[in-house]
Amino acid sequence: MSIEITGTIKAIDLGPGSWTVVTEAGKQYELMQPIDNKLKQSGAKVKLKGQVRDDVMTISMNGPILEVQEYHFL
Repeated sequence: MSIEITGTIKAIDLGPGSWTVVTEAGKQYELMQPIDNKLKQSGAKVKLKGQVRDDVMTISMNGPILEVQEYHFL
């Protein structure tokens, strides 16, 4: 399922670590292999477009997995 969300990037220090985006509504998505190191900025406000991946699992399991296709900082 393709979605567009606005939220804040957050670093998760669990296991090997992961990156998430927390939406304005409080929903958290785990970023699947962030497409750009620029996305690895805890606290950055972003608008993301991507694909929710139901066929992927991670060690940290911080919410649905989002494969980012496009983004821009707000």
